Amino acid sequence: MITSPRGQLIDGNALSSRLRAEVAARAQALKARGLTPGLAVILVGDDPASAVYVRNKVKACADTGVHSIFEKYDSSLTETALLARISALNLDPKVHGILVQMPLPKQINPHRVIEAIAASKDVDGYATLSAGELMTGQAGFRPCTPFGCMKLIESTGIDLRGKHAVVIGRSNTVGKPMAMLLLQANATVTLCHSASADIGHHTRQADVVVAAVGKPNVLTADMVKPGALVIDVGMNRNQAGKLCGDVDFAAVREIASYITPVPGGVGPMTITMLLVNTLEAAERGAI
Repeated sequence: MITSPRGQLIDGNALSSRLRAEVAARAQALKARGLTPGLAVILVGDDPASAVYVRNKVKACADTGVHSIFEKYDSSLTETALLARISALNLDPKVHGILVQMPLPKQINPHRVIEAIAASKDVDGYATLSAGELMTGQAGFRPCTPFGCMKLIESTGIDLRGKHAVVIGRSNTVGKPMAMLLLQANATVTLCHSASADIGHHTRQADVVVAAVGKPNVLTADMVKPGALVIDVGMNRNQAGKLCGDVDFAAVREIASYITPVPGGVGPMTITMLLVNTLEAAERGAI
């Protein structure tokens, strides 16, 4: 049982600012040794949301002293051409991390693209090797969103050892790695998904709930144990067009001990952890 005042916000913007300041200091230390950390970001096509995400990533690099290489290609780009470019970036010593923005046009297989990125530069943490390292508890790059969620939980000072954590969602990018990270923190983990018969049965027993489905009001107040910690990964639009998460925020806040808002919770942390992974990649190369 987590005991604390009810409805405490976990401020992702504030935590992100602190971590980015640390990234900037680490980047400066590397530059003093003659090494500038570098991230290559590739965008294929004209998806508006992807363009915003990429712009934010490039700006975050500039703000923290990480060199970014931004390459934009037309939606007609072939898979062969993209793989060839990734191969060249794999060999570039000035590039420590490679990120290919998803989704990709239909003629390009995203799995082949992800697997083409060198393991030492997989700062998104999506490749099979990175997933295997996470599964087996080895040092490696953690997917940025669940990595950020763990930092948010850590910021509360709550020890996850022995706590019951429920993750709603089983995606390869959030749900599954989130469950693995919680296990590494010695939580007892239940992973729920679209085929789970009664998600509320599980969440009402949980000390920690992570909602990562991409659908508004997946988690309502009657599904939350009093005093639980709630992490909302969702990024949706409600019927009024307002940005919202997967959690019925106003109602659940009255029940939960800690809760992340949308926006201003998990969102800022995703790019921040990308920067952290990129710095880690550069530091490994500097050894």
